[in-house]
Amino acid sequence: MRIAAGLIFAGTVSLLASSAAWSQTPPAKGAPAAPAAAPAAAAPAAAPAPTAAAAQVPPKQPAQPARAACTNPNALGVARTVEIDTTGGPGFGFEHFKQLDFLRDHEVVLTFDDGPWPGNTPAVLKALADECTTGIFFPIGKHATYHPEILRQVYAAGHTVGSHTWSHENLNNKKLTEDQKKDEIERGFAAVKWALETSPSPFFRFPALQHPPEMVTYLGNRNIAIFSCDLDSFDFKSKNSQQVIDTVMKKLAKLGKGIILMHDFQKHTAEALPTLLTQLKAGGYKVVAMRAKFPATVLPQYEQELAKDVKLPTVSSRPVNSVVTTVDQ
Repeated sequence: MRIAAGLIFAGTVSLLASSAAWSQTPPAKGAPAAPAAAPAAAAPAAAPAPTAAAAQVPPKQPAQPARAACTNPNALGVARTVEIDTTGGPGFGFEHFKQLDFLRDHEVVLTFDDGPWPGNTPAVLKALADECTTGIFFPIGKHATYHPEILRQVYAAGHTVGSHTWSHENLNNKKLTEDQKKDEIERGFAAVKWALETSPSPFFRFPALQHPPEMVTYLGNRNIAIFSCDLDSFDFKSKNSQQVIDTVMKKLAKLGKGIILMHDFQKHTAEALPTLLTQLKAGGYKVVAMRAKFPATVLPQYEQELAKDVKLPTVSSRPVNSVVTTVDQ
């Protein structure tokens, strides 16, 4: 795992608040086989390098819209919130990164990849809201441009939003150049910012949990945290919602805690989540929210390129269900 020299655990993860309920106003918003340690190299020279201004520490992450008080007295809620200093690109999730073990026994972090998507992402949001709890969303950039209104709902609900590349390309693909890999990362963040109309958190998850060492180094130089997981729900392989629930609960029983990887893109996950959250509470598990200390610095050239591509969304490559929606039948 790549971590900046001198960066220590206490400086990377700090406790912001403890809360058994969702009624408090949240703190400021922040938001696979990889080598154990990426080479400590200088910033890659092959892609647009951050300017001197971009390399400076950004301002504090702005607050999200206020959330309504929790009306469910038996909700799962949020046990505590931690603030992440992403300087040097810390890695989280014991499947690939072993250093930052900040979760306590029976604590979990809920994470969701591949959205936003009609039907499924809103259903996931409702399940989380009903239990007054929260998660980290890693949207695909293309999907963010297809459904910006859904991603804005994610943000407005108080969840942390990072990025999951532009098109879900496996960055371990040997056919990709280093510049193409960087483009996937940077264009993804630009798309999320375009959709949210504000900078996302500097949180990133590699597609398929494939961590090319040179991109781990690049993200470290960009001060972007990398998220693997402690347990994978394998919901994309599940035949039904019960299989998603069983997989997560069995793995948690063995591990006792962890960062859970799910997909708000998947129908079975959306269907499983209400019951899964109920079972987490019954099992004594507590949700931890992760927020970034400062927002992601999105490179201007990628914002400009993206703006040209999406300025006429009605004639773009958007899928039909992002243009035409049945509202009554």
